[in-house]
Order: sequence, then C-alpha cells, then structure tokens
Amino acid sequence: MSRLLFVLALMLVLDGYAFLALRTWLGTYGRRARTAGYLVYWGLSLLSFSYVFLNVFGLTEGWSNAAMTYSRAAVFILYFSKVPVAIFLLFDDLRRGGSWILNQVSPVTERDTSRSRFLGKAALVAGGVPLVTLTYGMVRNAYRYRRFAVDVPVNNLPAGLEGLKIVQISDMHSGSWTRTEPLYDAVRMINQEAGDLVVFTGDLVNNKAEEMLPYVDIFKEIRGKYGVYSVLGNHDYGDYVQWPDEAARAANMDQLYDIHARLGWDLLRDEHRKVDINGHRLALIGIENWSAVMRFPKYGHLDVAAAGTDDCDCKVLLSHDPTSWDALVRPEYSDIDLTLSGHTHGFQFGVEIPGFRWSPSQYIYDQWAGLYRKGTQSLYVNRGLGFLGYPGRVGILPEVTVLTLTRATTPAEGLS
Repeated sequence: MSRLLFVLALMLVLDGYAFLALRTWLGTYGRRARTAGYLVYWGLSLLSFSYVFLNVFGLTEGWSNAAMTYSRAAVFILYFSKVPVAIFLLFDDLRRGGSWILNQVSPVTERDTSRSRFLGKAALVAGGVPLVTLTYGMVRNAYRYRRFAVDVPVNNLPAGLEGLKIVQISDMHSGSWTRTEPLYDAVRMINQEAGDLVVFTGDLVNNKAEEMLPYVDIFKEIRGKYGVYSVLGNHDYGDYVQWPDEAARAANMDQLYDIHARLGWDLLRDEHRKVDINGHRLALIGIENWSAVMRFPKYGHLDVAAAGTDDCDCKVLLSHDPTSWDALVRPEYSDIDLTLSGHTHGFQFGVEIPGFRWSPSQYIYDQWAGLYRKGTQSLYVNRGLGFLGYPGRVGILPEVTVLTLTRATTPAEGLS
C-alpha cells in the first residue's frame, strides 16, 4: 500500500507541474479553448489513475494482452513525458524562490517573482519530445525489422567453412506481442537469407511457456540448411512468476521444451552439436543462461557443453547473456571463435548513425549491440526481435542478423 501511495503522490506532483505549464500556454486562448484543454488534460489523468487502481486491485485480469499492453504503455508515456515539464518548472520555482528571498533581504530593487512564460512554454516543448518520440516508437517501430549483416573474422578458418552464413534472432518475448501479421514478415525475412545455420539466443517468452502457443505455427516455418538451434534466456525459466508449487514450475518448463521441439528447433542445454560442413566440423555449443550480473541466473555449465569439441575446426557458442563473454568465455575458453548473445535489446532506445552510437544500455553492458572482437575471439550481441515492457523501439530497431564467417587477417580489439 505504501508503494501505491508513493506512485499516486508522484503522479499527482507531475500532474500539477504539467498543468501549470499547460495553463501558461493556454492563457492567450479564449475561455472555451482553455476549458476544453483542461478537460482533456484532467480526463487523461483520471483515466490513468483509474488504470492504476484497477491494476493494483486485480481488476484487469480479464483484459486482453493488447488492452493491458497499450494501457500500460499509454500511462507510462504520458507521465514520463511530464518529467521534463516538472524539471523545467521546478527550476522556475527555485528561481522565483530565490528572487523572493532577495526581495526580503534587499527590498530596494524588486526582482521578478512571477511565473516565467518562456519557461512554461519551454517545459511543454521538453515534454512533447518524449511524448511524440515514444508514441512514434510504439506505433511505427515495434515490428519494423531491420537486417544487420556482418563479416566475422575467424583465425585459421578452413576454406570449407569460409562464407558460412549464420542467421541469428534473439529475445522474441512472445508474451509482449499484440499482432501476428508482422511476424510472418519476420519469418520470410529470415528464410530469404537461406542461412546455413539459424540460431535463436534466448528469451522466447516473458514469463510462461503458454505465451508462445499462438505463434508456434508461424515460427516453425523457419529453415536452416543445417538446422535451427536455440538456447534459453533468463526469462524462459519462469523465475519472475509466483508459482503455486514446484510441480507447476516444472510443468511450465516441460511445456517450453515441447514448444522448442514443435518449432523444430534443436534446444541446446549445456550441450553441443557437431555439424559436418564441406568436410569440416563446426561445433555449435549452447549453454543455459549464465550471467556475470548478480540479479540474473548462472544456470549454465560451459565445461559440460564444450566437452568433446577439441576435434572441431571452428567453435560457435550460443550464450544468451553477453556478460558471459568477458567473465567466462574469454578467460577460460580461448578456442571458442564466436559467441552469439542477445539479452540487452539495445535498451530499445538509442541512436545509431554512421560514426556514432549511443544507448543507455552502454552504461550497463560493455557489449550491448553489434560485433565486438578481442584478440582472436568475437562476440555478436543481437538487438532482439521483440520487445519487453515498453511496446516499441526508438532508434534501436528489432533485428535479424546475418553473420558470415571469413578468414581473419590480423586480430583486432574493440568494436567493429
């Protein structure tokens, strides 16, 4: 209850500040226009408060996934957009308070303590930027799949494996999807690449295996010349659900394993597959989730998964969490040529233009999107095919990756 009261109090504060900015802006309009603006503003706030109450008291349980997703997103966008408005007007209040104090101390020269009309308008502009951007990212970018193609240098790569094409997808988070039509486009996009191998690097669902059931018939059409392979991510284990008992949790996992089988995906759980290609052997290694971050599980055993792969000409590891690369793979398994991960989503927010990349994700993860290379080893972090929480993307689009193995010339450091 205390958390609910805090959230409601914060919403009221943001509402109050944003209303002051709105009132300043509408001050030059007629009475009818002002009244209409005020009614719309407080009507949206009332709907937002109603949603919070309904959700807290479990009255939204019968709502559809789409209704829940977009209601939650609308409230988030609305109040997130009020934050910069509140910051601007808080600054104005501090200015006015300072002027009032100076007037008391030195009343000879009166200083202006009125509300700054300029700051009021600037506050609305500042709030309008996230409002428009996040709304656009939700409406336009949630299913706007982008193809990323990279060459991956591999030391001592046999000629028979040069040009091998691996198509990677990750982080589908099927429990967040509200539409099915774009998913067919994603599958067509994947299959058009005619990948030698197709791999999925974890987080098929948000919480429960049943979330993927409506989409099995769509994604079982994915094809790879030498097969489709998958691993689990932190969301796949049901760790974020309060299960009634351990039997229910186990049943959920059994259902998830069955779904991978129905998809035709070879799920690698601390194990490997040796794929014979043009007279050479490629080891495809897959581990359970392993993270260097405390709040995410360390279920994987790479020693078990990689055992018996010494006779392979190239080794590719599927590991959902990219923090495993620096913490586990590079220090102990220098013979793993390429690690494929996901998990970060690129924060679903950022800027990627030629010569410049930025995302809040970079303050959390050293490797957050794209290809990285240190010494003779490479890591690719997929930005994810789906979304979680915020049902959209801004600047960081959902991704289908095409990785082509090439012979390395000279080892490179850092991001390529």
